[in-house]
Formats: sequence, structure tokens, C-alpha cells
Amino acid sequence: MAGLFNFPVKLTPKNLISITRRLHNLHNKKILAAIQPHSDVGIVYDRRSVINTARTNGAFTPFFNVQKREFRTSLTLHEDKIVIVPPFPESVAEGDLKWEKNVGDSVSTDEVVCEIETDKTSIPVPSPGNGVIVERYVEDNSTVKAGQKLFKVQLGGGGAPSPKPTAKPAAEKAAPPPQPSAGAPAAAPPPPTKAAPPSAPPTAPPPIRPPMPVAAIKHAQAVEAAVVKVPPEDPTHEISGTRSEYRVKMNRMRQRIAQRLKEAQNVNAMLTTFNEIDMSAIMEFRKIHQEAFTKKHGIKLGFMSAFVKAAAYALQDQPVVNAVIEENEIVYRDYIDISVAVATPKGLVVPVVRNVGSMNYADIEKAIFALGEKARTGKLAVEDMDGGTFTISNGGVFGSLMGTPIINPPQSAILGMHGTFERPVAIKGQVVIKPMMYIALTYDHRLIDGREAVLFLRKIKAAVEDPRIIVAGI
Repeated sequence: MAGLFNFPVKLTPKNLISITRRLHNLHNKKILAAIQPHSDVGIVYDRRSVINTARTNGAFTPFFNVQKREFRTSLTLHEDKIVIVPPFPESVAEGDLKWEKNVGDSVSTDEVVCEIETDKTSIPVPSPGNGVIVERYVEDNSTVKAGQKLFKVQLGGGGAPSPKPTAKPAAEKAAPPPQPSAGAPAAAPPPPTKAAPPSAPPTAPPPIRPPMPVAAIKHAQAVEAAVVKVPPEDPTHEISGTRSEYRVKMNRMRQRIAQRLKEAQNVNAMLTTFNEIDMSAIMEFRKIHQEAFTKKHGIKLGFMSAFVKAAAYALQDQPVVNAVIEENEIVYRDYIDISVAVATPKGLVVPVVRNVGSMNYADIEKAIFALGEKARTGKLAVEDMDGGTFTISNGGVFGSLMGTPIINPPQSAILGMHGTFERPVAIKGQVVIKPMMYIALTYDHRLIDGREAVLFLRKIKAAVEDPRIIVAGI
């Protein structure tokens, strides 16, 4: 205890008796100390201790000058925390669990411990703090529901990254062969090799033949070329190489995609109408304004914003394409939320750009970029993909020439964009080469007639080839 006190006097023979008396008076007295947290430095904590008063028979009596001392301790306060499955959206009931960490692994705050794959997206489950995984309640690839216990983490004992495996030291050099001792008999010398047989006497050179006529040489070459030489069959010859196959379980997202595509085929009366767009004007527009657009908005001007804006313009002109059948009613919407298909390693996802009618090119480009980044990093939430009224799929980024997209239920139509290729086009009696793109509209023929589909595509064609008509409203 004396080590905690810092007396303001020196220990000399003159005051030794006084100091001894003070220490003796502390016998059977309780010390009140206020231990206050000072700062958190990982697994070592600072504490600040303040000795206030001594208590004797219920009364507080000061006994010497109060001193403050800071000290460190290696004591770690552990806390066990059980992590459960986070709540799912209304449209998701369960998911498949995949572990990223094992029991005994150290984790840091917000580090992903496991991932739950649902029908629409993957939900990462992070660690609530620095610690060590001490128990897992669910097996890998199990199906889990909201509120179910996942794992237990002991907080305060981890947080340091797992040590990387060090490279193995280089193999030691081979030891020299042992030398025979002086007393050991010498090894027998190797037997002498047989001498090579004498070379055969040189043979006489072949006789020189007279040169063949040119006509005879050509005739022999023609006969040799006409004869097909077939190698003899070898019944013992085995075909080298292997042929194998393997099976992989479909993940939940792929199962859901397959289910929805089949649902679209079974429910909708799908029909596809085509048109083509001259991309030269929008390509020139993009080339002229790209630098100024990027400088002002901090993002590049692409083609998707032009098509998304043109689709919103066409949907306002043909609202039935933005509608949907529900039982015996047609539901018309006065808002336009366009789903943009994005390919990911796990499958195709369709995040939604909302309220497109009130957005400009820059707003659309920023929204598409943000959703695309979330899709590629697996951070899309279910809310990012719910509620679209129309879908655009761009197969042109992969070099598609033409195709018929499938409706994204419960929507009624989908626009398919394809690759831009130079083709000969007849313009005012002249054949010119233009960068052309095929577009396709697949729609539910129960709701949308061919007339509305054709007018819709023509509106998109006009808005992409000359974006000024959107401003003019014509």
C-alpha cells in the first residue's frame, strides 16, 4: 500500500517517528479510492486512482495531502457477446449461412464473421468489437432464420490481425558426402569400362544416278499427291487425357433467378418488338461534352444515362408500359423507378434508380455508379432492388448483337440494349456506314398491344438520336 502513496516529506531520522505514526494510524481504517477510466489503448487500460479520505467509525477524516497517481495495468476485461441473425426484409424468410471465420480466430470491429445468402442478396454479419470467436452455434451451409443465434465472441481479447504464415527457410545445402576414416579400408575402384568397338570401315559412296527429266519428276509428284496414305490401325493404342464432370449446388440467388424467370414465362404472354438506333449523334454529343461534364460533376458521361432518361420520357408518353396487372385490375403508376440489370459473380441483380423522371444525366450516372459498386462488392440491400416499374438490360457491354430479354416480374416490360456496330444504312438514297444498335422491347401482351410497343420504341429512338426533344417535350 505504501507504494501507492507519495508523501511530500523526505524520510530523515528527524521525521521518521512522525511518518511511522501516520502509517500506524491507517490500521483498521478503510481507504476510499475513486478508480476512473482514463483511456482505452487496446487490451491494456489506463486507470486514474484518487485517494480521498480515510474513514474511522463512520467519520471522514483527512490524514495527509491527497496525491493523484496514474498507473497502467495489463488486466483485460472480457465480455462474452452472442450475435444473432439480423432481421430480414418482409419478402425474405430465411437464408443460407457461410462462415468466414473459425472458432479461435481473432476479429476486429465490423470485420465480417459470416455471410447470409438470401434469395435477393447477401447479408454480411460483422463482429460487434475486437475479440476472439469462442463458439459457433450453426454449421456451415445451414439455413438460418431471423433472430437465431449465430456465434459467441469474447470481446477485449482480440482485434489483432491473424499472423500471416511466414515463408519457410530455404532448404539447407546438401551436406558433403562423409569422408572415410583413416582406419577404414579404401573403397574398391570401379571396374574399367569396355572399350568401344572399332568403327566400321567406310562404305563406298552411292553411284551417281543420271538426272531425271523434268516431265518425269512432275509426273511422280502428281502420283504421290494423289495417293492417300492411311496409317495402319493399332488396336492397342489408348486415347490419352481424361473426361470428367462435377456438380455444384445452386446458390439461393441462382435458384431465385431461375424461379422468377420460369414464373415470367408461365404468367406473361411475352412478345418482343425490335428497332434500331443511329448512335452517331449521341456519340458525338458525348465526345464534345465529356471533358466539361466530368469536370463539373466528377463522373464520366456514358450511354446508360441517355437510355434511362429516354426510357422515362417514353414511359410518360406510353403509361401502359409502366403499368401492371393485379388480378382483374390494371395498376397505373405516376412514378418511374427503373431497374438497371448488373451482372455479378453470383448472378444478375437489378438495383433500382428511383424517380428517374426528375433526374438529369449527371444524377442518373451517379446513381448507376453507386448501385453498381454496391452490387460488385456484395453490399446491395434488399431495399435497393425492390419496387422497380421497368427494367433496362444492357447486353451490349458483352458484345451482344441481338436478343430477346425476359420480363422481370412483377413488371410488364423490359428494354434490351445491344452492341453498337458499324453497318451500311440507306439514307436519302445513299448507302452510308453508321454506328447502329438494335434495341428490343419484351412486353406482356395481355396488357400492352403492339401499337403501344412500337410507339414506345420509336420514342426511345428519337430521344437517344436527338436528346433535345426531351427538353422541347415533343
